This record gives sequence, structure tokens and C-alpha cells, in this order.
Amino acid sequence: MVLRFSRRQFAKLAGLSALALATPAAAAERKGKQAADRFAPAPFPKGFVWGTATSSYQIEGAVNADGRGPSIWDTFSHTAGKIGDHSNGDRANEHYYRYKEDVALIKALGVKAYRFSIAWPRVFPEGTGTPNPKGLDFYNRLIDELLANGIEPYATLYHWDLPQALEDRVGGWRSSDTSKAFGDYSGYVAGRISDRVKNIFTLNEAGRFLNFGYGWGIDAPGLKLPTAELNQARHNVVLGHGLAVQAIRAGARKGTKVGMAENIAACVPAYATPENIRATEMATRELNAALLGVTLEGKYTDGFLEFSGKDAPKFTPEELKIIGSKTDFVGLNIYAPQFYIAASDKKPGWAVLPFPSSFPHMNSEWLRIGPEVIYWAPKIAARIWNIDTIYISENGTSSEDRLRDNAKVYDLDRISFLRNYLTQLQRATSEGVPVKGYFLWSLMDNFEWIFGYEKRFGVYHVDFQTQVRTPKLSAAFYKDVVAKNAIGP
Repeated sequence: MVLRFSRRQFAKLAGLSALALATPAAAAERKGKQAADRFAPAPFPKGFVWGTATSSYQIEGAVNADGRGPSIWDTFSHTAGKIGDHSNGDRANEHYYRYKEDVALIKALGVKAYRFSIAWPRVFPEGTGTPNPKGLDFYNRLIDELLANGIEPYATLYHWDLPQALEDRVGGWRSSDTSKAFGDYSGYVAGRISDRVKNIFTLNEAGRFLNFGYGWGIDAPGLKLPTAELNQARHNVVLGHGLAVQAIRAGARKGTKVGMAENIAACVPAYATPENIRATEMATRELNAALLGVTLEGKYTDGFLEFSGKDAPKFTPEELKIIGSKTDFVGLNIYAPQFYIAASDKKPGWAVLPFPSSFPHMNSEWLRIGPEVIYWAPKIAARIWNIDTIYISENGTSSEDRLRDNAKVYDLDRISFLRNYLTQLQRATSEGVPVKGYFLWSLMDNFEWIFGYEKRFGVYHVDFQTQVRTPKLSAAFYKDVVAKNAIGP
């Protein structure tokens, strides 16, 4: 049925509509909306750093170019049965050759910061010894290109691609020789890039590469160490971090800021009562004691040492002093809530709740959807460790990301994920939680470790045969957020 209206009838309807807006009910509705607006979180703080992030092995390719030595991920990805789609990072995104094109993608997002990692085996092919100048030359070209486009470089010195030579020679992170080598490498690089790079992350996600690579045999180098040896490897990693901080302080330009990026064991109160919040604080401290906690406190908690017993790492007071070297910021990689916590009347005063099988998740099954985690994790970390500068150094999600016939990618699920997480982050900053910046993972689809190229985390789609980059709908969404410095209208 088609309804037809004369101009007189239409004017009458319009008048009735205007009258309705003037009714007490409509006025109350408007008043309610105005009240709701007053309680909406403030925009992100002025000067909030918006960025995106990648890592060397995942995008660079060119594994044999210009004197680069092999890494443990070269070896691991070429081992049959280790990578889901039987791929490797030999070619990846060809970023080594296409970096100018990729910097243009970053600029198109409107962000002013880019977090990338430096491949240790490019700079020291043997892990130690004589540096390879051509390796560092690539990062100098990248840094200069970023700055020429108004993008602040944030460098990460270790994102899992350990020189294979160190693994072969001393056992990688099983040995404190690797800790010392990492300190030397860090000081060398910082001394040569800190004239242009003002923020340096030492290590990325020690919790992941240790547990998966040295504990469970899932990631490179594919080891399943006994608990005591794994705890000692953890200690060697945080010792390497401390030595790197000291080396950067000694070798970098004055004013260079340094910190660590860690996938914090993210705890969320089951519901926000004072008892559950306090329990979540206690759980956060204990569940992060072996990595993030010891770097921020310069000591292992009594609870961690008691729980570890005979398997606790061996250490000296001098090592703890090095590990606790003062940092300028903390990077938190936050994707999913790892633990929901409730208060308990039994020791240790908190309980980890089981996840129901129906708990929602994204395209990656491990990536459970819990936007509140990006509110609680930095809020609690800042409180228990007295942190004054936090960066969300990674956050994002994989998606189906199918390229349609019209060359478009409508990743509405990623937009929904980001909208909800960023709303919670905006809530945190509006309450004074000291989050100073956010780095979206990832700039573009890449080699996603054990999943190969099957999982896509980028806001730019990559055809790995042609190397064509295509912006997804989420790229436009993120650009809009950055321009507004807020989620919302």
C-alpha cells in the first residue's frame, strides 16, 4: 500500500511532530539525554599518543638480505609441522623493500606514532661480536622516513627473533650469557638511533615467548623445559631487560625514555565490589611476579618464591638491583581478560573463576571478548606499582577479513571490538588512569607466528601473492577515532 499526502497534510503532520517535541515527555527525554551526556567519559587527554604497531619477523621478509643472520623463528618456521599453514617469514610483507609504501599507510591513518621492532640478527648476525652496519642502515632509513612524514618512531629491541647463533652456542635465554649479549646489543643500537628515537622498548611479551617457546614447545625454539629451568630462563630474560636499561642509559642521548612491553596477566574482578577489586589487585601482583612484577619492584614476591619452592630461580642481590633498574614507562599488551577474580576466605585471599564454554570470542579462539580488561588492567597496574606512564603497546583482533568482489573488506566485528575496548580505555583515562598512548595491533596483515598467514590482525588487508595493501573498513574507523581523540559523536 502506498500512502500519499498533500502538502497541506504533510505540513499538518510536521506541525504535530514539532508539538510532540514540546510535550513534557519529550522534554524529559531531552533532559535525560543531556544528563547522560554529562556522565559520558571525557575525550582522551590532550596529547594522547595514537599509533599502530608491527614486528620485524612478521613483516620484513628479506631474511638473507644484507648480511642478516638466521633467527630462531627462521629455523622454527622451516621445521615441518610447526606452522599451521606450512608457511614462514621468508617473504612476509616485503616491508624491507616496501617500507616507504608502508609509512604512507601509517600516515593515511592519521596517527602520529609507530611502534616497530629491530631484528637483533640483522644488527649482530652472530648475536655478539662484529656488528653488521647494513642491518642498522635499514632501520636508519625507516626512522628517517617516519620522521619525514611526521610520525614518531617507538623502537622495540626484541620481538622474539633471537639470533639462532645464540641459541646454538649458549642455549638462548637458558643462559645469562644471552642476557649480557642483549645488554650489549641494546646499548649499541640505542647509541646510534637515540638522536631521532626518543622512546625505546626493551623486550616484547616475555610471558608469551618464554611460556610458549621454552615451556610448552609451541613457539620458537620449541622447548619444553622443566619448571626450574623455565624459571631460570625467566630470570635471565628480566636480567637482560635490566642490563638493556642500564646500557641504554649509558649509551643513548640524554632524555631517551625506556620501558618494557609485557602481555600482563590481565585480571578483572568478576564484579566490582571492594572485596573483589582488592582480590584482583592481589592476584595481579602475584600472577605477574616472575616478569613484570620483579622489574617494577626489584624483587620477587614471597608468594612466588613460596609457590616455586625448589624450582625458584637462582639469583643474587646485585642481579635484582639490575632487574629493578628504573624505567620511564610501562607498555601493556592487552587483548583479552586472562583471569576473572573473586574474593576468597581461603589463602591467598583470591580465586580464579573458570570460563564458561559459551564465553564469546573473536576469530581467534583464544581472544575472548572482555572490553573491561583494558579499563581494569592499567588501572590496577598503576595502583599497585605506582606507575605514572602507561602505553597500551598492543591491542587489536583478528577477523575473517574477506576481500569482497568490490575490493572492500567489511570487518564490522573488528570495529565492534575496537569500539568497545576503546570506550573502556576512554573511561580509564577520564578517571585519571595514566595511559598516555595506544598502539593498534596491527598496521597490516602479516605472518601471525604459529598460525602463519591464516589469522589477519591488520587494518590493511594484504594479498601475500601480489603484496597489494587494501584499507579495511576498520582503517576508516580508527582514523575517525584518532581525528576526534575520542569514541563517540
